[in-house]
This record gives sequence, C-alpha cells and structure tokens, in this order.
Amino acid sequence: MHHTITTTLTRTLLACGIAAGVLAFAATSSAQQGTKPTYKRDVPAKLAREAKIPEDSAVAVARAKVPNGTVSSLELEREHGKLIYSMDVKIPGRSGIEEVNVNAMDGSLIAVEHESAETEAKEAKAEAREKQKQSKHRRTPADTSSMR
Repeated sequence: MHHTITTTLTRTLLACGIAAGVLAFAATSSAQQGTKPTYKRDVPAKLAREAKIPEDSAVAVARAKVPNGTVSSLELEREHGKLIYSMDVKIPGRSGIEEVNVNAMDGSLIAVEHESAETEAKEAKAEAREKQKQSKHRRTPADTSSMR
C-alpha cells in the first residue's frame, strides 16, 4: 500500500508540476518527521508572519530543483519588493553554491543561480557591512533617553 501511495505521489508531482506537489509533500513529510533544520537560518519573525508558504515547503522546492544538494543556509527577505526565501545549496564535488530563491507568498521558483566561492565571499562581506550599517542607525530606548 505504501509503495502505491509513493508511486501515485510521484506521478502526481510530475503531472501537476513540481511546486504544487512539493508543497503538499513537504507539509506532510515535515509534520511526520518533526525535525529541526540543520542549516543556518535568518528568518525575522515579522517577515515570517507575512509569508504564506512555510519554510519547509520552500526548502522542498529548492531540494526538488537541486536534488543532490544540501541546504546550508536560508534567509527570508524582501528583495525587489517580493518576499522570498533565499537558500544556499551546496552540491558535493562542486565549488561554490547554488542560490535558490522561492516566492514566500505562492511557493513558485523565482531563480536558481550558481555563485562561485569568490562571488559568495564578496556577497557575505557586503551583507555583513549592510547589517553593521543598519545596526549603527538603530536607536535603542537607552539611546533616545539621553537625548531628552
């Protein structure tokens, strides 16, 4: 019976397209497994409340697109006005990473792009500078109380 269900699910995935089928399969499989992510996460609570697609479903879309890869990090962010899950997927034996972007509102695949190790390092430095810049501009209640 289990084999029949698996075969039926596989055929359904192929017939209906990867995104819709993977979303249903991911929701079922995550609920059954109850596992915690093994990758680095940056998922701000405010953005997570806006997302209509759960994180595990977005990861399932990425794994379907890059089946031999392992998700090493996931970030929920707003990019070009869209709320997206951006994942770095490492493929064994290949340098660099595949960056997979999934729409957090409908689960559609936005892009898959290979980043070399050099490009990845430059991007990480730029992101670190941006976060440092943002943290300098934020004022805490203690900062503003001295201004009175």
